[in-house]
Amino acid sequence: MNVQDILKELQSLDAQNPGAWPGWARNGAVVLTAVLLILAGLYFVVQPKYDELQVEQGKETSLREEFERKQKKVAALDAYKDQLAEMERSFGTMLRQLPSKTEVANLLQDISQTRVQSALEEELFEPQGEVPKDFYAEVPNRIIVTGNYHEMGQFVSAVAALPRIVTIDEVELKPIGGQAASTQLRMSALAKTYRYLDDGEIVEAKPRPGARKP
Repeated sequence: MNVQDILKELQSLDAQNPGAWPGWARNGAVVLTAVLLILAGLYFVVQPKYDELQVEQGKETSLREEFERKQKKVAALDAYKDQLAEMERSFGTMLRQLPSKTEVANLLQDISQTRVQSALEEELFEPQGEVPKDFYAEVPNRIIVTGNYHEMGQFVSAVAALPRIVTIDEVELKPIGGQAASTQLRMSALAKTYRYLDDGEIVEAKPRPGARKP
C-alpha cells in the first residue's frame, strides 16, 4: 500500500463509526490520542510545576547569596569587635596615664623635681587655669628655667619619660643677656599635663541646653 492509497483510505474513514476502521487506522488513532494526552498533561500539569520549580530555585539562589552576605558581615563583625576591644584596652591604658584630681599636685612636684635633677634654675612655675575637655582637663603650667643647652635637653627628655602624660608646648629659647655666644639659656614654655574628669565634672563640663557659647 502506497501513500496515495493510505490517504484515500483515511479520507473514506467514517468518524462516526471507528469500529469499522481497519486495524492500522484504529491503532494509529489510539497512538495519536495517547500522544495528544501526554502533550496536554505536560502542558497543563508538568509545565506549571516546572515553572514553580524554577521560581523556587531562584529563591534558593537569592537566599544562598543573602546568607553568604550575612555570613561575611558576621565574620567582619567579629573582627570589628576584636578591634574595638583592642581600642578599649589601649584607651584604658592611656586613661590610666592621666592623673586624678588628687594626683595632679604630685605630678607637678615630679616636674619640679625633674627640673632640679637637670640642674636648671627656676624663674617661674605658675599653674594656669584648667581647660575642661570631653572627659579630661588640660592642666597647663607656665615655666621659665635657665641653664645650658645640655641641661635643657636633659630636662625635656626627663619630663617626656615621666609615667604620666606631660607635653611641653610654646617653647621659647633665648640666650641670657641677649648675647648669642652665651652658654646660658632661658627657656619659657607651657608644660601641660592632663587629668581625667570624674562623672560629676563631666556633667558640669557639658554645655546645658539653650546655653550660649562664650
